[in-house]
Amino acid sequence: MDRSAFHRLFKCPGPVVTPVIHVQDLAQTLTNIGHAVRLGAPGIWLINHDFPVDDFLPILRAARAACPDVWLGVNFLAQPGHIAFPILGRLAAEGCAVDAYWADDACLDERQPSQTQAEKIAAIREASGWRGLYFGGVCFKKQRPVDPSQNEYSARIAKPFMDVVTTSGVATGEATDPTKITDFRRGLGNAPLAIASGVTPDNAMDYAADVDCFLVATGINHKGDFYNIDPARLAALLDSTRSYGVPK
Repeated sequence: MDRSAFHRLFKCPGPVVTPVIHVQDLAQTLTNIGHAVRLGAPGIWLINHDFPVDDFLPILRAARAACPDVWLGVNFLAQPGHIAFPILGRLAAEGCAVDAYWADDACLDERQPSQTQAEKIAAIREASGWRGLYFGGVCFKKQRPVDPSQNEYSARIAKPFMDVVTTSGVATGEATDPTKITDFRRGLGNAPLAIASGVTPDNAMDYAADVDCFLVATGINHKGDFYNIDPARLAALLDSTRSYGVPK
């Protein structure tokens, strides 16, 4: 998938804003999905930040049943693809469609001559029968630190293993260094790139030329609230991205 195909998928010429919902329960999840849908966000992510995957799956199934037409991605916290893809395959087989998986760690290692772990994950993904998009974390927060001089190379070696290379700042809510994004864009060429930390209505346009997707929670939630979208902040972010590239 190249950048143009990614934007056509979402019908968004500018960066695709995908709110991330830190799930507490079904009611809270559906309320926040409702905000995102009403404001026209092209997709949403659900993540089980506070409890195990087994407790998350019933909520995920119920949310999908209640919102069958929403573009729905998931993150099983701290679970790489070799754990996630078989689960996603089973969900698909039972009729619970998940459109994308985001892994914090795509299991790449720029220090090694071959990417054995990523290759195994790719094989497991293929065998799972799941056919959604894979957003893989590269040089990502809370993972093994990578020397910034290796950012471009890290992006380049990641490109064959996932649909959307996904990076972040140093921590949740921390903006990504623009130099890192420049390095990633150079390494990826025309492949899609996502950011998963620190995007706000105020800084989104700093990344708009090079980044294709924003996975955003802290930057659109109520101040001091880890779980609930502030519709005004989400609306402001969507407005800024929709105006990107529009002649004045």
